[in-house]
Amino acid sequence: MKLYTCLLLVFMGITTASAQNTIQGLVTTKDTDQPLPATIYIPQLEKGTVATLDGNYEVSNIPKGTYTVVYSYLGYATVSKKVQFSQNSSVTENIRLSESAVEMEEIIISTPFHKLQGDNVMKVERVGVNELLSKGSTTLAEGITNIPGVESISTGTGIGKPVIRGLSSNRVLTYTQGVRLENQQFGDEHGLGINGAGVESVEVIKGPASLLYGSDALGGVLYINPERFAQSNELHADIQGNYFSNTLGSSTNAGVQFSGDKLKFLARGGYSTYSDYKTGNGERVTNTRFNETDFKTGIQFQDKKLKSTIRYNYNRSNIGIPETIEEQTTSKELQLPFQEIDNHIVSWENSFFFNNSSLDVKLGYQHNDRREFEDHHEEHEGEHEDEEEHEDEEHGHSEDEPALQMKLNTINYDVKYNLPQLGNFETIAGVQGMYQTNENFGEELLIPDATTFDVGIFATTHYHLEKIDLQAGLRYDRRTIESDAAGVPSEEGYFAALDRDFNSFNAAIGAKVDITEEVVARVNVASGFRAPNLAELTSNGSHNGANRYEIGNADLTNEQNLQTDISLEFTNEHFEVFANGFYNVVNDYIFISPTDQVIDGDQVFTYVQSDAKLYGGEFGVHIHPHPLDWLHIESSFETVTGKLDSDTYLPLIPANTLRNTLRVEFEESKFLSKPGAFVTLQNTFDQNNTSTFETDTDGYNLVSLGASNVFKLNTVDIKLQLSVTNLFNENYISHLSRLKLDGILNTGRSINGTVKVSL
Repeated sequence: MKLYTCLLLVFMGITTASAQNTIQGLVTTKDTDQPLPATIYIPQLEKGTVATLDGNYEVSNIPKGTYTVVYSYLGYATVSKKVQFSQNSSVTENIRLSESAVEMEEIIISTPFHKLQGDNVMKVERVGVNELLSKGSTTLAEGITNIPGVESISTGTGIGKPVIRGLSSNRVLTYTQGVRLENQQFGDEHGLGINGAGVESVEVIKGPASLLYGSDALGGVLYINPERFAQSNELHADIQGNYFSNTLGSSTNAGVQFSGDKLKFLARGGYSTYSDYKTGNGERVTNTRFNETDFKTGIQFQDKKLKSTIRYNYNRSNIGIPETIEEQTTSKELQLPFQEIDNHIVSWENSFFFNNSSLDVKLGYQHNDRREFEDHHEEHEGEHEDEEEHEDEEHGHSEDEPALQMKLNTINYDVKYNLPQLGNFETIAGVQGMYQTNENFGEELLIPDATTFDVGIFATTHYHLEKIDLQAGLRYDRRTIESDAAGVPSEEGYFAALDRDFNSFNAAIGAKVDITEEVVARVNVASGFRAPNLAELTSNGSHNGANRYEIGNADLTNEQNLQTDISLEFTNEHFEVFANGFYNVVNDYIFISPTDQVIDGDQVFTYVQSDAKLYGGEFGVHIHPHPLDWLHIESSFETVTGKLDSDTYLPLIPANTLRNTLRVEFEESKFLSKPGAFVTLQNTFDQNNTSTFETDTDGYNLVSLGASNVFKLNTVDIKLQLSVTNLFNENYISHLSRLKLDGILNTGRSINGTVKVSL
């Protein structure tokens, strides 16, 4: 028992006498000086507290240096302050918060300098995952479509690829646990691959982010923030269950967090399983069933000179690949063809704190094992059995082995030095890179064995004045791709060896101007680039899902773009109005084009390049009238148009969409916390601006609604949530559905429920 007590005291961070800095003060309302139990948080240190009911707060054990301290409370404008801590200092900051329609702004992690949304020079959308999934979304990939300017290319309910302002696939980069996600994202049937359990929020950079992230961030970045550790000396645990009537699906996850002064730990595991989804006309779409196992864990150590965090995520996804509507069943057992995907992500993030500067070092390792099982393994019977057995021996596989297996191993590194602040200048310089190998183990090849190596060097600076913020940066990248030859040169399906180098200089400059206290304008101009992927460079084979034979082009060059963004916002305590516009010029845009050649009965398509342009924007209003504090009226409209230089339209461009939401938040009581309800009408317009290989898509209208509440029982919180999507069971097909070609409808009505118990 004594040993256990000693170990517990060590873990909980009982420290020896050392230099400690403290910030304390009082948080009140600006108009009435009433105390507020606000949240106080230091993002760079991941340290904070909640003020008492009388508004008093204190945060201790702060390293020496200058940090941003964030004060937030629901219904009030968030405040951030730069505070300098010297040796053994005690700082007092009394803060007054003003009522605002913009509620509880958060620090943006995906951009440098970690500014609040409202303080950022670059416009970035940030939404909590709980808010996204509360609308009845089955997966995270579906949930992000609630963010204006973001859509998803879907294959049933289990596969979704993010689309940002009309660009997708390798043109949109995904980050998770602070490292770039690499999971063969070039493929049409390769989904996002991230489970929403254990994710706190999603940030979206709409537009070129090559300055920050290099290749593949030409169209934007989806930055997924993992759940935070518990505050010092706290223990939390929760379990959550979800049910979806349309797919007879269920998902369950449970997590635990406990923290001392220096050491913090968390872990979360979950399992989901779904049947085939049902359309509005009552048909189930065969083999859209899927299941997913997910485990996340992390440990963090922090003292006055170092913060070190290690996180690990294991995900196993088994996803059916739909081809047609066949036998109607609610079975959850996968049938051929299907994918089996294992993904391991390890990240190690370190922050070293110096007197007036800091060094951030991130290392990441990923192992993606993608296996695809196809029905042709079981097609041969009778007289063909001997032939099949001979082929199995020749290819080294049996019937229960995958036809396609690719193993992708990726090592990432990201080093940033936050230079000492010089007057009003904040500057960051860094180097990023990746080493990646792709190996094939199945009988079929989509892409050859290959090695990718890239490195990028960059610097960016932020200049702050009272009414104007300026930000600019430069970057140089170099990427090398080497692939092995495969097959017989004189036969179909041969992959020639490849050795290519790609490089690019990119820059970004932007300004944020506070025209008045209520009006803010932003202007950003940024360039971006994307090196062609292996499929575009080396493909040579049938693409069964698209009924075509694809041939790569080893001579493809970089895609290079220049995008201009302009945004204008008006905000006061009653309402918010915003307008975002963009114009994006993409040189050497890569796309697939048909030829007159036919191989094995399939028309041959090749990859070619041409200049392109995309333009559009998002516009919206949020009305939060006082004294009707419980009422929110939200409306947003998004539009994008994409064209080649030939004046033909780009494929997979989302239709114009209008969303209107009425949301109510009732007053809390002793036993009720955060009671609320919503109803949303989504109007998706006709998409008639289609590419040569697409057909027009009719518009549709979807209604969803929901209600939620948290019941407080002593130290236990019980959250109950109920939502209905596609309330009127409308028959519709999304323009971005890969099942549209076969005339297969999207999901019909679904009644969804959530129960979450937190300790």
